[in-house]
Amino acid sequence: MARTPQDPQIRINEILDTADLLFFTQGYQATTIRDIAKKMGVAQGMLYYYFKSKEEVLETLLERHAAFLISEIKNVICLNSSPAEKIALIVSTVLHKAAYKDGLLLNMLYAAQNLHLKVQLFHQLELALSPWLLKILEEGIGNQDFCVSHPPTAVDYILVITDFLSEALYQKTSADILSFRLSMAEALIEKALGAQEKTIHILL
Repeated sequence: MARTPQDPQIRINEILDTADLLFFTQGYQATTIRDIAKKMGVAQGMLYYYFKSKEEVLETLLERHAAFLISEIKNVICLNSSPAEKIALIVSTVLHKAAYKDGLLLNMLYAAQNLHLKVQLFHQLELALSPWLLKILEEGIGNQDFCVSHPPTAVDYILVITDFLSEALYQKTSADILSFRLSMAEALIEKALGAQEKTIHILL
């Protein structure tokens, strides 16, 4: 049996890494706490010391992915890029995370029994992303790249459009239709920002 590391966070990360792997290879529903413990070579009781249930493992795993995403967004803010490029990069970064492991995160979030986690996680992301998006909008308004009468509303529209595109990824939308939706999303964001046409380019 593997020794328990002295730092609890090390063991928690091991559990989350193993769960992430098994949720992808076996599916969330088919994976049990026993499976995770067996894969790690530890007793089930060890897992229950850190997590009360498989749902709590999932919730913590999602929070970790959200933290990584926010960290990536902060890096985008620091880039020497135009406000339009930063907005596009943030949306692209969110969609790349949504497409993680062929949509693993979305598949788990959209499962009926996990919808409350989806609502909770998306709300947390909105709260975290809104101030950064607002800062970029203000930068764009100052540079006269954007013309927005009410920036908070424009931020809300960007988040709604991002959510719409995430759902398209979950639905495994065909490449042709997804391309059309991306083009429309870019045009709508440009319109919401009062930006010039063809300045927002979302990449998947």
